[in-house]
Amino acid sequence: MLKRYQVLLNDWLANGIKDIAKKYDISFSEVLRVALCIQVTESLARVNPKFKSKKTEKFVDDIIKKRNKGENLDSETLHKFFSDVYFEARKSIEAWKEEETKQKKTK
Repeated sequence: MLKRYQVLLNDWLANGIKDIAKKYDISFSEVLRVALCIQVTESLARVNPKFKSKKTEKFVDDIIKKRNKGENLDSETLHKFFSDVYFEARKSIEAWKEEETKQKKTK
């Protein structure tokens, strides 16, 4: 389920997100969700290497390479990509929460 939040962005960031949304023909909100999921996954991997998701890196690389080669990305490919990125981010967050809970119990 999606929840609505108000987010304030600098003009340059909002313009960049609009450009990405236009290039990939997806909504502004979808770009934000995907970017946040990728960043959460990457950040958690830096905090603790066992949270690392090589899948997310590969997904992002593959999509960018295909698009830069001029390949058309059908909506099914993009939605599969989004689904995989969301899943990996959720897995990373759940693992992080579990680790945090364990650490609190040992203190």
